[in-house]
Amino acid sequence: MKRNSKLSLALHALGHMAADPGTLFRSEDIAGHNGTNAVVVRRVLGQLREAGILVSARGHAGGWRLARPAEEITVAAVYRALGESVFGPSSKPEAPTGPCVIERTLHAVMNDALALAEKDLLERLDAITIARLGASMHEAGFPRRKPVRP
Repeated sequence: MKRNSKLSLALHALGHMAADPGTLFRSEDIAGHNGTNAVVVRRVLGQLREAGILVSARGHAGGWRLARPAEEITVAAVYRALGESVFGPSSKPEAPTGPCVIERTLHAVMNDALALAEKDLLERLDAITIARLGASMHEAGFPRRKPVRP
């Protein structure tokens, strides 16, 4: 997965949130861990808020947290919420640009193959929860923090 993708950023943030569910995560902190700008983080996580995956609180003591238990959120749900495709800049099928029969055939064959690959990918991602990502972080040595009381 490319390092600068929205999906990579979102999964990184969600993994931390799953590992420490009682913590509010600030956009600036998430941005620092991902080598990006807080505005980028807010845009990406805003899409997840719109999809009901995250909630946010504004202000000095604000931040982001999971909207529901990590066991109920799949990687496929995040993928769908972001509308990002790992198969290219657009998940929409390409249309042939001219009257060439070979070009039309090539586009049809490639679009079918990409659609099947994405369907298979989503089926696999539906089996992976954000809770599993959080647990994997702890198994890899990420320390558990005590939840912050609101």
